[in-house]
Amino acid sequence: MRLNTQIQNLFLEFICFLYILLFVYAAVSKLLDFENFQVQLGQSPLLSAFAGYIAWIVPAIELLISIFIVIPRFRIVALYAAFSLMVLFTAYIFIVLNYSSFVPCSCGGILEKLGWTEHLVFNIFFIAIAVIALFISPGYNTVERKSRRYFISTTLLILSIICVGFMTLLFITSEDIVHHRNNFVRRFPPLSVRKAYQADLKYNSYYFAGEGDGKIYLGNSTAPAQVVAIDTALQSKKTHHIFIDDNKIKFNAVQVRVFPPNFYVLDGTVPCIFKGKIVDWKATLQMYGTTHFSIAELVDSNVVAFRKISNQNGENILGTISFDGKTVVKYHSELLQKQIDGVFDTDGTMQYSRELKKFVYLYYYRNQFIVTDNRLNLFYRGNTIDTTSKARLKIAWVKKRKEKKFSVPPFTVNRTSSVHNNLLFVNSDLPGRYESLEMWKQASIIDVQIPVILTT
Repeated sequence: MRLNTQIQNLFLEFICFLYILLFVYAAVSKLLDFENFQVQLGQSPLLSAFAGYIAWIVPAIELLISIFIVIPRFRIVALYAAFSLMVLFTAYIFIVLNYSSFVPCSCGGILEKLGWTEHLVFNIFFIAIAVIALFISPGYNTVERKSRRYFISTTLLILSIICVGFMTLLFITSEDIVHHRNNFVRRFPPLSVRKAYQADLKYNSYYFAGEGDGKIYLGNSTAPAQVVAIDTALQSKKTHHIFIDDNKIKFNAVQVRVFPPNFYVLDGTVPCIFKGKIVDWKATLQMYGTTHFSIAELVDSNVVAFRKISNQNGENILGTISFDGKTVVKYHSELLQKQIDGVFDTDGTMQYSRELKKFVYLYYYRNQFIVTDNRLNLFYRGNTIDTTSKARLKIAWVKKRKEKKFSVPPFTVNRTSSVHNNLLFVNSDLPGRYESLEMWKQASIIDVQIPVILTT
């Protein structure tokens, strides 16, 4: 019996040591990288409104619990507090993974390397050992064993309900739900879109590289040299391998564009542009080392429209690269309109209508888009259905990491886009008035601009 008690005490000491190690390390990591931790909290869909307070409260509580665990007199209370804090963390992760519209960054230190699912398992493990520690810990000697177990079980249940309820309340009242309610009203067609064909690609790393001749071409971000060609009925599939005539270039962010009979390989970090024929998938160098770019879109066989960070003011700027014999770069600084910082607030998608020879740039965080001709001469500035004309962004500069980040979750208006003839298709991120949130959980909304906007 005595030996059994000694083993329990050793096990209890070991659990307490694990908690001290966890909380001290976690608290110190947060405080050493405090500015970044505060920014990460600001990006949370549940905690952004309270990031300033929570950034101090959480590491302070972790350190206090660690101190009280060391003191035998306060150990029981500290273990209850440790259990409650881990339940809060676990409830937060569960809600973010299953109910949030986006998944923010993890916390700090070595735990930042864990994925959210692994983090959830990690937390559940620490909840379990806290429960074990409470049941094997000495104390309450005047209370019968059965009554003591009932007391501990009831207390843990109450604490769990309180913690989960508190985190659920934060989620329900969070800005994530409030800011998705807008003044505009969508008009839905009487007949919804019906699925004609489907194909299981098995991986989520594919992107649309182009189409033509009755085929859809898919690039793969994890296998940049592969292009998958699928017929429009999604029945037959063939994988092609791109051959580069220069193996000395160190690619970093490859994008493939296919416009039969040609294909292109672009990497703005090198920077370089390759061109080849889809009959043999052999690419030859067209442009190298002229100007870096973050995104690019083919305008025609010898012209690329691109976006880059300006060397003069550090803001986004649009331009064109012509590589027909001689490489010529032309910038159009008047196109993107700065509202906040000129980088995040001007971020967006680039599309080109080959039928009408019109280029479209759609902002992510406001209801505006730009239409130009095929040489980026301004043709039209338009608005999507949403009413958000001013980007709602809060941006922080993390000096220690020399990084610019969102300090609160960005208010995204337009998620992505596509053009066809004179139509602009926008994958909206915002429900309008009278729209069910249940519908948004089951479907994606595509707004179709039916304008004269892309016509000449």
